[in-house]
Amino acid sequence: MDSISLAGLVVALAGIVGGLLIEGGKIKDVAQFTAALIVLGGTAGAVMVSTPLKTLKGAVGRFAGVFLDSSPDLGSVMEEVIGYASKARKQGLVSLEQAANEIEDPFLRKALNVAVDGADIQEIRSILELEIRIDEQEGEAEAKVFESAGGFAPTIGIIGAVLGLIQVMKSLANIDEVGQGIAVSFVATVYGVGSANLFFLPAASKIKARVHRQLQRKELILEGVVGIVEGLNPKLIRARLEAFTGETGMGEKDRPARRAVPAA
Repeated sequence: MDSISLAGLVVALAGIVGGLLIEGGKIKDVAQFTAALIVLGGTAGAVMVSTPLKTLKGAVGRFAGVFLDSSPDLGSVMEEVIGYASKARKQGLVSLEQAANEIEDPFLRKALNVAVDGADIQEIRSILELEIRIDEQEGEAEAKVFESAGGFAPTIGIIGAVLGLIQVMKSLANIDEVGQGIAVSFVATVYGVGSANLFFLPAASKIKARVHRQLQRKELILEGVVGIVEGLNPKLIRARLEAFTGETGMGEKDRPARRAVPAA
């Protein structure tokens, strides 16, 4: 469970509701099912119209990732790769063939199989970088689904407010109900702006962060397998892969490349 996401949502809601109560308002003033239906239903429909079905399914699948952290432990991935490097160093690259077929991680399994099959380093990079690039594009597209929802929701909220004002205009004969009706009509705007800025847009950012972490794992595997094919000492491979697990703040893609030059 990603506690920071839950805590952030609770803090945001507590701040908004707390401010409402301090100003003398009541929760029932903004608790309107019809406003929520207009905003959420309208936003969902707009997203469905603007998003291809495959991308929409992928985005729904990533929804749990906003509150559940399934990001890989790069340290354990590095140790696994170094373990294969040590075995290849002692017994030869072909010795990894059986072990590769038993690996659960599909990307690592594919990377080692390509290496065992005798592909040269350039071909290995080409094959694996293509998959990484496609995964990145798919992840970005799925995150943009939530960004789109964050753009649609405030506008749908305005539509809800206008619909509420239309109903208020029907009651002009009873002036006592007009003020209350106007106040109620703007709740849809609150729902639209609130859902966009408290959930949809932050969710898109969190999904992008998850995607980036997954790409780091694949880049780590790529650099590790290339090091195995090059026949590098496992200690040198570790030095290369530590760029992914370090916390220096430097670009992850640049650091392994710079370390690879003296290692070769």
